[in-house]
Amino acid sequence: MAKTRTGLIAALDIGSTKVTCLIGHANADGGIRVTGIGHHASAGVRNGIIVDMDAAQAAILTAVSAAEQRSGERLRDVIVNLSGGKPTSRIFAVEVSIAGHEVSEPDLRKVIAYGYNTRVPADRELIHCFPIGYVIDSNRGIRDPRGMFGDKLGVDMHLVTASAGTLRNLATCIGRCHLDIEAVVVAPYASGLSCLVEDEKDLGVTIVDMGGGTTTIAVFHERNLIYTDSVPIGGQHVSRDIARGMSTTLENAERMKVLYGSAIPSAADEQEIIDVPLIGEDAHVQANHVPRSMLVGIVRPRLEETFELVRNRLDDSGINGVAGRRLVLTGGASQLQGVRELATMILEKQVRIGRPLRVNGLAEATSGPAFATAAGLLRYAVERSAEAGQTGLAASESATSWTGRITQWLRENL
Repeated sequence: MAKTRTGLIAALDIGSTKVTCLIGHANADGGIRVTGIGHHASAGVRNGIIVDMDAAQAAILTAVSAAEQRSGERLRDVIVNLSGGKPTSRIFAVEVSIAGHEVSEPDLRKVIAYGYNTRVPADRELIHCFPIGYVIDSNRGIRDPRGMFGDKLGVDMHLVTASAGTLRNLATCIGRCHLDIEAVVVAPYASGLSCLVEDEKDLGVTIVDMGGGTTTIAVFHERNLIYTDSVPIGGQHVSRDIARGMSTTLENAERMKVLYGSAIPSAADEQEIIDVPLIGEDAHVQANHVPRSMLVGIVRPRLEETFELVRNRLDDSGINGVAGRRLVLTGGASQLQGVRELATMILEKQVRIGRPLRVNGLAEATSGPAFATAAGLLRYAVERSAEAGQTGLAASESATSWTGRITQWLRENL
């Protein structure tokens, strides 16, 4: 019987726009209550990867300290997200002979271990390794083969890898904050764990996490993650387009995007006038007055490009058919007005905005799609323990191997 994890859990979502730390407690029923929340404007992170170690370290420490103060807990280990590093996935099959006897726990461990020991290129690291379906004598669709009979036992394994350099920089930065990495989780998988209902994961669903620097993709089918990918465009690219197109600062561009931006034009856009403070000018002396339609004309093309890239990635992967008609949007950029409607038109799916589920204690300000990944990291800790109990192997055993190597390297070199 699967043993549910209980006790303290800590999640650290390091994004291009913000850094979020959640501290929670898991109970025996699999529920999670958040006791500490800390978030801070991100620094030193671009397109999901760390580009300035000192700036990123300072932002992480600020968010972690705020969460620790609110919860009264002191953190040592954190579960961390990964949105950069070009995460890619592939599925392959493994088969072993069982000579006609009943499938036992050792047989299951043996066939899964083959997947965990799969070699990856030297410049990549294995993040996740999931068994997503078992096969006995060519009979597919088996979720738990224990107690069944056959000559050959097979398993389809889903491997997710990422850039080794990106992961080492991430681990180094977190190590400088005097924290150890318990596990690394790709961002859209975490978002899916927090926002999707069981029927969606079973029938097939695509989740698109629209972050500040990247837009990441995950596809679930028959309750398993079967595909993940990313495109290097996010909400910050929209803000930069506005800043360039309207000759204003990034701060003003972000404010206008949030207050007036939209992915869908309306008839009133030409009549509605907005003030655009120009770079280097006193905002109270001289401002550029432009119709809202000009802003929409800048925002929409970038979002169209984002969704077209997502559609192309899904088409090229060959899994769009099993991904189903459902699509869930998460991430801060998904909150922009009209994004859901634009995604529906371009991706031709039924689209909804995802919010964290099954996590208690989140304040109203931190319970929206922008905090889906952080909440999902907490859910991952609980669900990974259940998976470990079912398979006899940790669901991220391969990931802990590289974190162990990097932790040892940090202790020897820092």
